[in-house]
Amino acid sequence: MKVTTIAIDLAKNVFQVLGMNKQAKSAFNKRLNRKQLMEFMLLQPPCDVVFEACYSAHYWGRTFQAMGHTVKLIPAQHVTPFVRGNKNDKNDVLAIYEASFRPCIRFVPVKTEEQQEILMLHKIRERLIKQRTACTNQIRGVLTDFGVCFPQGYSAFERAIWEVINDDKQRPLIKLMASEIYDEYQSLSQRLKGINSLIKQLAEQDKNGQILLSIPGIGPIIASAFAAAIGKGQAFNNSKELAVWLGLTPKQFASGNKSVNAGITKRGDCYLRKQLIHGARTVVSHASKKTDDLNIWITQLRCRKSICCTVVATAHRLARLIWILLQKQVKYEPQYGANRGATC
Repeated sequence: MKVTTIAIDLAKNVFQVLGMNKQAKSAFNKRLNRKQLMEFMLLQPPCDVVFEACYSAHYWGRTFQAMGHTVKLIPAQHVTPFVRGNKNDKNDVLAIYEASFRPCIRFVPVKTEEQQEILMLHKIRERLIKQRTACTNQIRGVLTDFGVCFPQGYSAFERAIWEVINDDKQRPLIKLMASEIYDEYQSLSQRLKGINSLIKQLAEQDKNGQILLSIPGIGPIIASAFAAAIGKGQAFNNSKELAVWLGLTPKQFASGNKSVNAGITKRGDCYLRKQLIHGARTVVSHASKKTDDLNIWITQLRCRKSICCTVVATAHRLARLIWILLQKQVKYEPQYGANRGATC
């Protein structure tokens, strides 16, 4: 019985492997460990291999592609509706197989090691930012009980804590704790500075990163994150699909002839969405000073909508622009003339 599709339920050490032929008949459904899985897949003729885009999925995807198989990664949320019966590995792997044949399923491209390295840097950077924020918040809260209040901002924090450390009238234990917190803060800041410098260097060396850096509001952090996460945007058929995946489109509640739109869906990668909205906020804040079509559109929109609506709408437009430029492999150039004469 020739196997045409192999579905795998990934795990850390134990894997459920299901083989199906063209008639959707099961050829095998076995449980293998890591070593057995590698040896078993080497013996299989080239076929479609499907599994969820989850923990370690891209590593296995690259491994199976090197063996000659065609790998298809399925978003995990699209597999869940097909699980029938109790939650176990055999039912899960069957659900993965069934989900792979849905007509409108969008498979996740297998990421390269270079892409995953950059995304790893972003994850470490996010953790360091949280640790630094927690560090400053803790010392602010503790010293408030002693009548010491710090202004907002990192620069103000550095000046204020330095004053506490060098204050001869301050209690010794408070000065000791403030000194240790300040050393921890400096260490985290130095590590963040190094990671930011490395991310900037990698973004400037990457062709897709260079294209994204030309777009208003997109710096090295956003450029490298998008270039590593979506590549050239090949997983999306058009620019709207990228915006939908980022969760920047409104929620729709429709029944019959009645349709109501609510806030944005917030689906997809929350890190990419957050960074893009931060970049859009910068563009909106400077839009009134510029006269190209994009900034005129933002200024006109700001006349009718709140600042938050304008920022999200700008992020949506930037997302579409990202996909278009990556597909065409050209840098952004401001356009003039299309919105001339329009007013608020």
